[in-house]
Amino acid sequence: MEKGNNGGKPFNLEKRTLLFTKSVVDLCKKLRHNIVNQRYISQLLDAAGSVGANYREANEKLSKKDFIFRMRITRKECKESSYWLEILKHANNNYEDEIDKLIAEAQELRNIFTSIIEKST
Repeated sequence: MEKGNNGGKPFNLEKRTLLFTKSVVDLCKKLRHNIVNQRYISQLLDAAGSVGANYREANEKLSKKDFIFRMRITRKECKESSYWLEILKHANNNYEDEIDKLIAEAQELRNIFTSIIEKST
C-alpha cells in the first residue's frame, strides 16, 4: 500500500476508499444484528460502499462536468456514512473508539473530495 507522511494512510484514493469500505464491513460484522442495528447497518454499508464506487466512476469521467458530478456524489456518500456511523455509535457503546476512527476517516475523505471539487471548478 502506498504510504506517506499522512499518518500511514495510502495516497492512492482508490485504495484508501476501498480500505474505508472494508473497515466498515469489518465493523458491521462485529455488531449485533438485532432489529435496531439491522436497518442502520444496511444503510451504512450502502453509503460506505458508494464512496469508493463513485470515486472510481469519477476517475473514468466522460467530461469535466461528469467528473465533478461524480465527485459530489462521492462527497455526499462520505457525509451519509458519517451519519449512519453516528447512529450506530449511539446504539453500540462497545465500539465507540472504532466508530470514531471511521467517522474521522469519512470526514477526512469528505474534505479531500471537497478540495478536489473546488480545484476542478
